[in-house]
Amino acid sequence: MASTVRIGDLTVNRLGFGAMRVCGPNVWGPPRNRAAAHAVLRKAYDLGLNFFDTADSYGPRVDEELIAEALHPYPKDLVIATKGGLLRPRPGAWDPDGRPEHLKRAIDGSLERLKLERIDLYQLHAPDPKVPFADSVGALADGQRAGKIRHVGLSNVSVKQLEDARRICAIVSVQNEYNLENRSSEDVLEACERQGIAFLPWFPLGAGAALKSRAVKSLAKRHRARPAQIALAWLLAKSAVMLPIPGTADLKHLEENAGAAHLTLSPADMRELS
Repeated sequence: MASTVRIGDLTVNRLGFGAMRVCGPNVWGPPRNRAAAHAVLRKAYDLGLNFFDTADSYGPRVDEELIAEALHPYPKDLVIATKGGLLRPRPGAWDPDGRPEHLKRAIDGSLERLKLERIDLYQLHAPDPKVPFADSVGALADGQRAGKIRHVGLSNVSVKQLEDARRICAIVSVQNEYNLENRSSEDVLEACERQGIAFLPWFPLGAGAALKSRAVKSLAKRHRARPAQIALAWLLAKSAVMLPIPGTADLKHLEENAGAAHLTLSPADMRELS
C-alpha cells in the first residue's frame, strides 16, 4: 500500500475508496443487488483501503446505510468520511443547501445511518451561494464542539474559501475535482501542501480522455498496468498530501484500482505525464 497520510490526528492508507458508485444508477436509489454492493464495500477494506468517502446525498441516504450494513461494527482502523450540504430532489439534481439548520439535521441523519456516535470527518459538500459561507462552516464547527464531528473538511472550494474556513475552525481536508485532465485546483492543492491538509481528488480518473492518451498508454504498457492504474499512481506521486478515492461497483475494477498503490512512477514517468 502506497504509504499513509494524516487527516488531523488520524492516519490512513493513501488510497481510499469513494463509495458513491455502489448506489443505484446515477447515484440514485438502492443498488440492483444489495449483497453485491456489500461485497464491494467489504472487499475494498480487505484490499487495504481504510478510508471511505460517502455523503448523505448519495442515494440519497442509501450509501451511508449500505456502509453500515456491510461493515458495522467497524474495524478500528477504518475512517469514514461523509458530507452534507447538497439536496437530491430528483435524479440528476444536486442542489446546494448550506443553511445551518439543514446542516445540523444532516449531521444527525448521517450519525444515525452510519451507526456512529461521532463522525471521523464531516465535509461541507459545496458552498451554497445563497448562504454566507461562514454560516455553513460555523454549523460544522458547532457540530464539532458538540462532539458529533471529530474533524471538519471542505469540498469544492477555492483557496480563499479554505482560508476563510480556517479562521473559523481547523480544516483537515479538502475534496476538489483533480485528475490528469483537470488540474484547475492546482492552487488549492498547493495551499493544502503548505498547511499539511489532506487533498482528496474527486473524479480521479477524469472523463476518460486522458486514459486514452499516448503517454498513459505507453506507461501502462511499460509498467504492465492498466491506464487507470497509471492515472491513480500519477496522483499518488504528485503530492504527499494526495488521497485519491476512486469508486466502483465492480469487484474487478476495484482490485485494479487498488493495484495502483503498488505502482511507482519515476521522475521521468511524471515528466512524460506533465
